[in-house]
Amino acid sequence: MVQTTTGNPLISEAEAPAETASAAFVGRPRQRARGLAHGLVEDLGEKIRNQSLRPGDKLPTESAIMQAYGVSRTVVREALSKLQAGGLVETLHGVGTFVLQPRAGGVFRLDPGEIAASVDVLAVLELRISLETESAGLAATRRTDEQLVAMRQALDDFEHNVAVAGDTVAPDFRFHLQIAQSTGNPYFADIMRHLGTTLIPRTRISAIRTHEGGGAPYLSRVNREHEEIYAAIARRDPESARAAMRIHLTNSRERLRMAQEAAQQKAKADAAAGTGAAAPSPDDAPSR
Repeated sequence: MVQTTTGNPLISEAEAPAETASAAFVGRPRQRARGLAHGLVEDLGEKIRNQSLRPGDKLPTESAIMQAYGVSRTVVREALSKLQAGGLVETLHGVGTFVLQPRAGGVFRLDPGEIAASVDVLAVLELRISLETESAGLAATRRTDEQLVAMRQALDDFEHNVAVAGDTVAPDFRFHLQIAQSTGNPYFADIMRHLGTTLIPRTRISAIRTHEGGGAPYLSRVNREHEEIYAAIARRDPESARAAMRIHLTNSRERLRMAQEAAQQKAKADAAAGTGAAAPSPDDAPSR
């Protein structure tokens, strides 16, 4: 049974994963011009930053959040995607969404001069979300044992290169290409080969490369998203594979979109102040 206070529904004990998280999960997203999803992000983000929701807490289910805040599933999913992109939560498909330790600075920062490049990268990510989500689902039903071994090797190489500060782009691309090849449809792999390693955002945006210079935690999080995709394909679960791939690519899109918005705001502020679009110093770039 769902309990309520005046204007503020509470999640029922049966639906809440933990008492501490349940107690903090009260209220509706504040109405903002940018919509309910933005308001939900602000509300949950504030609860995480003020420790009402602590690192390690498991968030309630999508249905429970919908009921508590009076919003649709689409709004909840968009908000969770933005929180993941901001590094505040992490979703493990089939397990749940967990609060992460807040980090100073949030996303990497784009130089205003990289806005044009970021627009192109965002367009590629939109294409990849459509293409690779279905690719992962087909791979889960059609992959061979040999193809699964090749995916595993790519992820192991990625993890090793994170540890030794080596190249992670090549194994990243190999993993995604192997999924495309595992669909059994040659056109998926042809498109991936045509795009090549340029489909990896950090090959196109210098701010991401700079950010990753000390970004083993960031790269490890990327590879955890890869592991979710791999696990679903390994157990031949197409719906979970599609969901895990969509989460992975949507997170990349949201991180870049937020950095792009910040760069655009900075460019406008610089122009208004008459200072020009000067690039931020290395000391201004936050770590993740």
